[in-house]
Amino acid sequence: MNIQGLLQEQSIMIPLETSDKESCIRAMIDGLEAAGCLRDKSAYFDAVMKREETGSTGIGFGVAIPHGKSGGVSKAGLAFAKLTQPLDWQSLDGNPVSIVFMIAVPEEAAGNEHLQILIALSRKLIDEQFRQSLLNITEPQQLIDLLQAI
Repeated sequence: MNIQGLLQEQSIMIPLETSDKESCIRAMIDGLEAAGCLRDKSAYFDAVMKREETGSTGIGFGVAIPHGKSGGVSKAGLAFAKLTQPLDWQSLDGNPVSIVFMIAVPEEAAGNEHLQILIALSRKLIDEQFRQSLLNITEPQQLIDLLQAI
């Protein structure tokens, strides 16, 4: 899975200053729209928030992976945010989140592609050294270089 190929400079936010989960999600959706991944920002926002209602996408270790399958997505995309201040995301481990990856996939391609992206990210995020590297990046190219190993 070519994760870094799903990222565009417009969808990489280093750093992102935000005060709560919803404003973080909105900022990342704006990035995905600027990157040309969305045709209906509102429909995609609704899909992401509906997913958040079913259970936290805060996977632990200071990381969240909000995602949504929506007809509002024109092409698969990935957004990244390194937060200036950790946010409460109702994470599985109870810890706040500092790193957020957002996955957008078209509704018609959701099943397989969505899972492939989640699996590829999750494999790397288990690695403490990888997570530390994410916290240390200061510019988009460093993120792209880091993800090339996925």
